[in-house]
Amino acid sequence: MYKVFVKDVPIILSTEKKIGKQYTSIPLKLARFKKIIKKINDGKLIYVNLYHKNEEKLEKFLKKKLPLVEAAGGMVYNKRKEILFIYRNARWDLPKGHVEKNESYQQAAIREVEEETGVKDLEVTRFIAKTYHVFQRNGKFKLKATYWYQMYSEYEGELAPQKKEGIKKAKWKNFEQSQKALRDSYENIKLLFPKEYLTTHPNDRVAEV
Repeated sequence: MYKVFVKDVPIILSTEKKIGKQYTSIPLKLARFKKIIKKINDGKLIYVNLYHKNEEKLEKFLKKKLPLVEAAGGMVYNKRKEILFIYRNARWDLPKGHVEKNESYQQAAIREVEEETGVKDLEVTRFIAKTYHVFQRNGKFKLKATYWYQMYSEYEGELAPQKKEGIKKAKWKNFEQSQKALRDSYENIKLLFPKEYLTTHPNDRVAEV
């Protein structure tokens, strides 16, 4: 199964015809992907499942329908088990950016974390997941695939948010602070976190800024 986010609405691509009563299920061969995206953007479609019995066909479909942009990023922990967040476009996010020519996904992830936050001495501990979302550039839809890595750093220096990239803040956040930040984040980012991070105390009404 794949989830491709348009804003914060997921398009599900699965091998199952029926995944829930609310979902409009469309065979992959009949799916008009750009029309589906436009309907989601217009608020006319919320639950959609595109299905094909062959799972390999699902990702091939995505790459065929929209120009692909590849990115990489990191979920960085320090020795206090805090997680590194950035604040951009009025939401909390994790550092990430485009993969450059002749650069591996892992190399790109490390470079982007360093550039966007100032954190150094990064050690990749594992690959987490690949996420997908649709964005619009110059009036055209594009598909971004982001490769995410878990990292560790003992860096104790001052954080330096990359202002030219629109990043207003870079902060280490503990468990509770991370929970609050995720209430004001993106749905595809939430996929990277263990479930306990996504459950907040009922008294926490507003995400920390």
